[in-house]
This record gives sequence, structure tokens and C-alpha cells, in this order.
Amino acid sequence: QVQLVESGGGSVQAGGSLRLSCSRSGFTYNPYCMAWFRQAPGKEREGVAAIDRGGSTRYKDSVKGRFTISQDIAKNTLYLQMNSLKSEDTAMYYCAATASSWRPCTGTWDQRNEYSAWGQGTQVTVSS
Repeated sequence: QVQLVESGGGSVQAGGSLRLSCSRSGFTYNPYCMAWFRQAPGKEREGVAAIDRGGSTRYKDSVKGRFTISQDIAKNTLYLQMNSLKSEDTAMYYCAATASSWRPCTGTWDQRNEYSAWGQGTQVTVSS
């Protein structure tokens, strides 16, 4: 059974940091592109960052310079280091994986339909 399990969310004051983790199990292949999405109450789910197994990364403009996506391939774990957090970063954060073992993250990396597997999410709350 395919599973993506996020952890590391919590409450933090503006300017603080959090590190999210996403542990992957049950896959019969290694997803080439994985991403972090987030969804705030009343808003659409949006792509935050993506990384492929070659190490190429992509970011939403508003998080560039503050967030860093990384991966430990040996541990099947995806990370999102979030620094200089702002109140507008408050959301449920989701880990996602594509269905391809060879296709890199593309220009549509931030579209939900690019991903076939999703975690249950971890809540991040930033207070100002």
C-alpha cells in the first residue's frame, strides 16, 4: 500500500522556522518528481516546491529564498526547510509524488493533477 506520511508541522511565531518531513513507503517504483503543496482554509491547494531525483528544484515565487526542498533518497524521505515564516504561510502542507519513475518535474510541477499519490498533511500555523 502506497503511503506518504508527513510530519514536523506545528505552531511558530513569524520569523521562525520549521522542517517538514515526508516518509515514503509501499511504492513499487521510485517517483522521479516529488513536491510539497499547501492549502489554507478557503483557498485552492497550491504547489510550494518540487524536486526530482536528479536534484533539480522548483519553487513558488513567494517562498524562494525562505524555503528549501531536499531529499534523502536512501531513506525515502522528502524534506521542506521553512525559514523566515510569515502568517501567510499558515496552511495544511501535503507531500505528493508523481506516477513516473523517469519524468523530471516540469513546468506544470505545481499542478495537482501531475501527482498520483498524496499524504494526509501536516498543519503549519504561523502567528504574527
